[in-house]
Amino acid sequence: MSTPPPSPGLREVAEAAARDVTPALLVAFRSDMSVATKRDAHDVVTLHDGRAERAITRWLTSAVPGSVVLGEEGGSTGDARLRWIVDPIDGTANFARGLAYWCVSIAAEVDGEIVAGVVLDPVADNLFAADEHGAWLNGVPLRSASAPDEHATVLTSFPVQRDVDLLGEGAFDLVRDLTARYRHHHSLGSGALNLAHVAAGWSDATLGFVTHPWDVAAGALVLERAGGWFRGFRHGSPVDRPHEADDYVAGGAGNAHDHLVRRVRELSATIDPAALGRS
Repeated sequence: MSTPPPSPGLREVAEAAARDVTPALLVAFRSDMSVATKRDAHDVVTLHDGRAERAITRWLTSAVPGSVVLGEEGGSTGDARLRWIVDPIDGTANFARGLAYWCVSIAAEVDGEIVAGVVLDPVADNLFAADEHGAWLNGVPLRSASAPDEHATVLTSFPVQRDVDLLGEGAFDLVRDLTARYRHHHSLGSGALNLAHVAAGWSDATLGFVTHPWDVAAGALVLERAGGWFRGFRHGSPVDRPHEADDYVAGGAGNAHDHLVRRVRELSATIDPAALGRS
């Protein structure tokens, strides 16, 4: 590949790929399905994850020959200037259990920078999308907003067992802090959809620990293009590119959530890199 297509074209390709797998996923949702585990009993996967990722990969690489894919299930297909970052079902535990809070997440990365992203909620039929020109929900421009802490809602996928294993009492201290400081906090199980809901102004902030590129790449771009912000960390040090962060706090325009950012950064610094198997 010489020069990748402009970001609006990449967004349109990602939208089409996400739409392409939606009918099969909706048929599978709330049907009988076998569930396997990956890292531990809390980290589940279904055969539909792999099927959807393979279908998305075929669509993306056919639409833009020479591009490669980094997927949650299949890993990387190689190196190129344009890399698609794909989570075929973000929120698999919800999908497998029949809870309507999961999504398809696809981001386009060109020379290390995320330039387009799509988060599709098939059950609600909500398509969150972004490119260099802005962010949209079903074609309508998005603008995030975040209330003061005492009126704010925080969305998380925290704490899961791995958070407890890595952070110990720090995980429960943060839960107490969220309970005391914010009006509501909810652990919903889809990091990409959490970021999209903050981008839409439906919630105020979100956070996560021990994330992967496919967890945040598309959702973070949608949020930032909607006027929001993302603060990423690795071992407590700031990381500029969201998809390269291990831990993060993100919020809508209007509140920097300084206390929450500080708490997450402090906890990020306590995580032993050796325990993650990451450098």
